[in-house]
Amino acid sequence: MSSALVILSSLFAGSFLVLLGRPPWPAPVSAAVVGAVLAARLGPVPQLPVLLLAGEVGVLLALADLRTLRLPDRLVATLALGGGLPLALLAPARIGAALVATVLVGGAYLGLALLPGRGLGLGDVKLGAALTLLLGLLGGWPAVLTGLAAAHLIGGLTAVFRLATRRGRVFPFGPALLLGALTGITAA
Repeated sequence: MSSALVILSSLFAGSFLVLLGRPPWPAPVSAAVVGAVLAARLGPVPQLPVLLLAGEVGVLLALADLRTLRLPDRLVATLALGGGLPLALLAPARIGAALVATVLVGGAYLGLALLPGRGLGLGDVKLGAALTLLLGLLGGWPAVLTGLAAAHLIGGLTAVFRLATRRGRVFPFGPALLLGALTGITAA
């Protein structure tokens, strides 16, 4: 794996967010780290440019969720369509399994969101389905299961920490979903 690819991917990922306007300061740094992790782990694969852009959208989603407890529908749709269509073209054999996984995870998350209490929000449901689609297209069921397990482990640890420190029960689950997806991508 060439270190030049890691450096170029990091610079691309961080600079693209700067070109979009004035992002909050962690955005370019976070995007550069995500780009470096993807490039270092995956190498020069055809999916890398799609994943770099998806990583940048993911950083914006995580920051939005951390600040407002909201996941903007336009960004989630950009992630799903902007990542899903090219990945489907690169791996047409995985489309069926990816769609089945998306429907199952989306349905399960929707069921959780409709339960009484303050559980998952509908933004989490949409993001979970979008990330499941991408994971299914990238690595099939192993990537989906790894990504979901990592997301729920991160979310569970966050919930335990918040309860132990009496910081309340409501917290953004989007960042945990996104970190879990990154784990699923790099581990699959």
